[in-house]
Amino acid sequence: MTTKIINQTPILTDQLFLFPGYYSWQQFQTLEAAIAQMPGLRISYIDGWVEIMTLSERHELLKTIIGFLLELYFCEKDIECIPAGSATRQDENQAVSFEPDESYYIGSAKEHPDLAVEVAITSGGIDKLAKYERLQIPEVWFWENNQLAVYHWSGEGYEQVSRSGLLPDLDLELFQRCVAMPSLTAAKKEFVKAIRG
Repeated sequence: MTTKIINQTPILTDQLFLFPGYYSWQQFQTLEAAIAQMPGLRISYIDGWVEIMTLSERHELLKTIIGFLLELYFCEKDIECIPAGSATRQDENQAVSFEPDESYYIGSAKEHPDLAVEVAITSGGIDKLAKYERLQIPEVWFWENNQLAVYHWSGEGYEQVSRSGLLPDLDLELFQRCVAMPSLTAAKKEFVKAIRG
């Protein structure tokens, strides 16, 4: 596992491990059950490919800040939402299983969440958007290299958009700027001041 020094504090980075070969759904479920006993690991599956990822402190920090600001926005704007966190999304018929970093039902619960968040610290591995496409999650937000990219389901595939289709009044540049701020307290103050207008 690699280590980076940020402000003299060591931060372990995420690691991806792609299992060689093809795995059936039943073989994947056996691996998934074994991984469930090991904290700090996440497993994904699509079309016979199995990927395991370790979760770094940096990853957890970013996904928590993103979730915090999103939930703050929902509350400030009186948008009914149901947080679903990183609950496993899977469908054997679609040959896919994964855990978003954060996810939300907007309005009411459905078969799958309306909004999912992915924090990518390490590049490579399974195409994350392809997993969401199988389940047609309406919107997926990716945080990578201190940038937010929003993908909206068009009915035929995902399109990268500059404004959320689910939260059209949210200033994504403001959101991105606040996520990247070193102080959560300062980020909250700036974010709330801006959205209250």
